[in-house]
Amino acid sequence: MRILFISANRVGDAILSTGLLDALHTQFPKARFTIACGPSATGVFEAVPNLDRLIVMEKKPWAGHWWELWKKLALTRFWLIIDLRGSGIGQFLLARRRRSFSGSGSRMHKVLVLSNFLKLKHTAAPRLWIGRDAEKAAAKLWPEDGRPVLALGPTANWGGKIWPGERFAELALRLTADNGILPHARIVVFGGPGEEALSAATVNAMPPERVLDFTGKLDLQTIGAALKRCSLYIGNDSGLMHLSAAAGTLTLGLFGPSRESIYGPWGEKNGVVRTDLSFEEIIGQPGYDHRSQESRMLTLSVDKAQRAAEALWEHAQDED
Repeated sequence: MRILFISANRVGDAILSTGLLDALHTQFPKARFTIACGPSATGVFEAVPNLDRLIVMEKKPWAGHWWELWKKLALTRFWLIIDLRGSGIGQFLLARRRRSFSGSGSRMHKVLVLSNFLKLKHTAAPRLWIGRDAEKAAAKLWPEDGRPVLALGPTANWGGKIWPGERFAELALRLTADNGILPHARIVVFGGPGEEALSAATVNAMPPERVLDFTGKLDLQTIGAALKRCSLYIGNDSGLMHLSAAAGTLTLGLFGPSRESIYGPWGEKNGVVRTDLSFEEIIGQPGYDHRSQESRMLTLSVDKAQRAAEALWEHAQDED
């Protein structure tokens, strides 16, 4: 039995789709999977069990990437095609069953929307598969010396969602102070290739001996394995935030010009803190332009973020 799973171009959306993939694995344990996704999201799927092919879809003019995908799969017969990008390509491939997600205007969380798409009995919580090589690489990043580890994700794919780096640094130093919730914790910073400049404001505002900067130095699989070794992750609304939540790490997402009700880090123990302005207030401001890289996170104070982190941490300890 062969299943074609067409997932997202971006890391965050790809991670949110992994719950569906996990549900398919559970329902059809002997199925072989072909997965197609964008270049930045390949690390999400590299260690998926029963993986026959992982096809990277490089975006091309005039939707040429869909033509390239068709050429690679035209002679393969699938039992099921799941197309989460609503492309309609399944109609031109050999398959017994086809399901195409055309999007939803729902204000529900994306995980719930995707679960409803396949009419699953249980919510399809995101799942992270990590390969053995990535686990080994992550184990070498810092010693296991009993110290807690605070992970920061000060980057995002859009400047509007980025909280100032200096505030990340101040928050981290407060939380890891003698009287903080993570006293003397190791501070690690994560980010993707090309995001080094975005992380620099955070890294440079802390004593060099207090922080390890892995921005642009690790592949997605190794970052996922490293996040599993962290005590707490705090980051902007980004793919790394969803990666942390899928890794099972306690995660606090920082929100402003995006809806936490739809894209908050999934998981009962995880939490969010947003700007003093609501999503509607932010996008309704005079001169608001979604194409601008200007931060829309400035009304989130360090004090407010600290209170949220402390409350999340204390609640998680009570649950344990």
